[in-house]
Amino acid sequence: MITLRACRPDDWPALWAMLAPVFRAGETYAVPRDISEQDAHRMWIELPRAVRVAVDETDRPLGTYYIKANQAGPGDHVANCGYIVAPEARGRGVAGQMCAHSLALARELGFSAMQYNLVVATNEVAVKLWQKHGFEVRGTLPGAFRHPERGPVDAHVMYRRL
Repeated sequence: MITLRACRPDDWPALWAMLAPVFRAGETYAVPRDISEQDAHRMWIELPRAVRVAVDETDRPLGTYYIKANQAGPGDHVANCGYIVAPEARGRGVAGQMCAHSLALARELGFSAMQYNLVVATNEVAVKLWQKHGFEVRGTLPGAFRHPERGPVDAHVMYRRL
């Protein structure tokens, strides 16, 4: 059974263990591949409006997401999220549960829409999952992401109203 709860300070080591390999791989997130742990903590934990952790029945973190305003000021009614699932938990529905949870939380926090700014087109599993949850590709940015193996690849802007 997977549950979602608020992130606690003692979750960070497990979350960093999930985040670091994804960031280092450079295939899905537009962050420096050599991002420091301190900068990753600021990005994932300190700056967002809320951070949630998906845990199993033993409270072991299986995934995490953050939610924040996509833009400041007149754009702060649109949410933005980032999601990461631990390798051993992939294929168990964790990302889908986190997406559904984040949509509900975004509504609770007063957001009226959610936007993903840079969904790497080669990340086909994510694109299909977000579409399953009602997101539409609203634009494709040719060659907007430098994939470490494939070179410049397209990236999608995905959006849905809440």
